[in-house]
Amino acid sequence: MHPKLTPTAALLLTLPPLLWAGNAVVGRMVSNLVSPMTLNFLRWLLAFALLLPLASPVLRPNSLLWPNWRRFALLGLFSVGGYNALLYLALNTSTPLNVTLVGSSMPVWMLLIGRLFFGVAISRRQLLGAALSITGVMLVLCRGQFELLLQVRLVPGDLYMLMASAAWAYYSWMLAHPTTEPPAIRADWSAFLLAQMAFGLAWSGLFAGGEWALDKAHIQWSWPLAAGLAFIAIGPALLAYPVWGAGVRRAGPAAAGFFANLTPLFTALLSGAFLGEIPRLYHVLAFALILGGIVVSSRR
Repeated sequence: MHPKLTPTAALLLTLPPLLWAGNAVVGRMVSNLVSPMTLNFLRWLLAFALLLPLASPVLRPNSLLWPNWRRFALLGLFSVGGYNALLYLALNTSTPLNVTLVGSSMPVWMLLIGRLFFGVAISRRQLLGAALSITGVMLVLCRGQFELLLQVRLVPGDLYMLMASAAWAYYSWMLAHPTTEPPAIRADWSAFLLAQMAFGLAWSGLFAGGEWALDKAHIQWSWPLAAGLAFIAIGPALLAYPVWGAGVRRAGPAAAGFFANLTPLFTALLSGAFLGEIPRLYHVLAFALILGGIVVSSRR
């Protein structure tokens, strides 16, 4: 079946950015309680424990997972381990404005990686859609004052976010091209996610271990931290990942890349709800531009 942006696919691709925006808001709220790499590891450790009862057979010695472990190790690296680790590291070493601005390059990475590694041509509509979508994100970042973008100065942390965006784009293309994945695992969302999570947890544990070895880690156990971990483990992890994968398979990675740019907009709206900032006119304009980019890029 040829990828097509249907209402169902659009809904599937809209929910994950909303949950990921909640992840960013909660992550900021608990940032003084736990260091970034440790937060990422604890998040996926809890998600792994919650999902294990549903899909434990996929980890048995006779499972079809192990003959294909290299592919699942890559999926876990580019998503659970790599993308999230680089995102938290970027937020720890750069400004939120720069990190989100660099992250808005996602549609461009989707198109470039699809062309370079998967032989998918880039159409003029997709280029125009990318321009509209990125303009919408910039409008949110500069709060409707484009002259503020001239004040942006790139720092080493921005490179981490650039790498994170590229990793997520490659992960999305891998989802759309199953290649060696056993159909029995692919068809079961819990088994498919747990297979990725098992390797991703190893990657994130390695990064967290490095954080503690460098004496840059800290954790302060409390009820707010426990509540924050519960949310980011269930919503942005257990729910968002299979929903995103289903949306990518229906609409294609290129169209999905534009939906990823809804995350900064949702972040602004959720920050307004929890921090008392009232949404402005530029939020509406930004949403229109991002939505316009999605529509333009996905039209046949």
